[in-house]
Amino acid sequence: MNHRRVLGKVKVAALAFFAALAWAGAAERPLAIVTSFYPIYIHTLNVAGGVPGVTVTNLTAPTTGCLHDYQLRPAEMKTLMTADLLVVNGAGMEAFLAKAIQRHPTLPVIDASAGCDLLRGEGHDGHGHDHAEDEGHGHGHGAHAAAAPNPHVWVGVSGAIRQVRTIAEGLAKADPGRAERYRANAATYVGKLEALKARMHAALDGLPNRRIVTFHEAFPYFAQEFGLTIAAVVQREPGSEPNARELAETIMRVKAAGIRAIFVEPQYPDKAARAIARETGAAVHVLDPAVTGPLTADAYLRIMERNLEVLKAALR
Repeated sequence: MNHRRVLGKVKVAALAFFAALAWAGAAERPLAIVTSFYPIYIHTLNVAGGVPGVTVTNLTAPTTGCLHDYQLRPAEMKTLMTADLLVVNGAGMEAFLAKAIQRHPTLPVIDASAGCDLLRGEGHDGHGHDHAEDEGHGHGHGAHAAAAPNPHVWVGVSGAIRQVRTIAEGLAKADPGRAERYRANAATYVGKLEALKARMHAALDGLPNRRIVTFHEAFPYFAQEFGLTIAAVVQREPGSEPNARELAETIMRVKAAGIRAIFVEPQYPDKAARAIARETGAAVHVLDPAVTGPLTADAYLRIMERNLEVLKAALR
């Protein structure tokens, strides 16, 4: 008997056995994923939810809305310290996290908007071009806002699809033992999002009224997706009520353009919208940018279905 050959086979078998054990241990090792805010949590929940050993926790409260001027609380700092991996929207949305991330330089971060074609400027028509009618009506921001990317990528369904795929690939790279589960989950969810997008196009593409007024710059990606024109944005930042001059200018613009639909967000007061509606006869409708809601995997789909019904009624 060739003892060297037998010993070699034993060594190869042993190495294979221990490699399998190491792979299994890596696959079963707990992974704590923390997400920055609500829409990114919903995306990540669909990619990683139900994968053994993986938890997904949202950092900020699901009633927070967009994160302009947000400040981390002590409890949220503690949550961040427990993270094995952080998933953010990116594109400037989470400026409040910059210092916290600097304190944890080894924490892997997935930027869900990496590689997305980001819109810029204060107003965009349905094709993503700066809307000339809004130039010169600063609403408290001006040139700095015009130069900054708009971070509300997820509000457009195509943007949400791109973010889901980016999150899945980021998780697969960071946690290769579970890579196929992440990719399979993402493919299933993307299929649902693609079906949603098709239903929305079928219902909205033929509607005659395409010009709308919104109260926050959350909807340029949505407008680009469905060929809508945002004729005016009344509040550049949520909660910053327009002054009397800005309100009067918006009323004149709505009247001159014959705009029939003003869209407010459920997360913010609608006092100014009601004032414009009284002066112009335009109707006020609620359009949800999916920044708050239930912590369930189908939440984004349900929110967009409600938006579809609102738009069908408002633009018909």
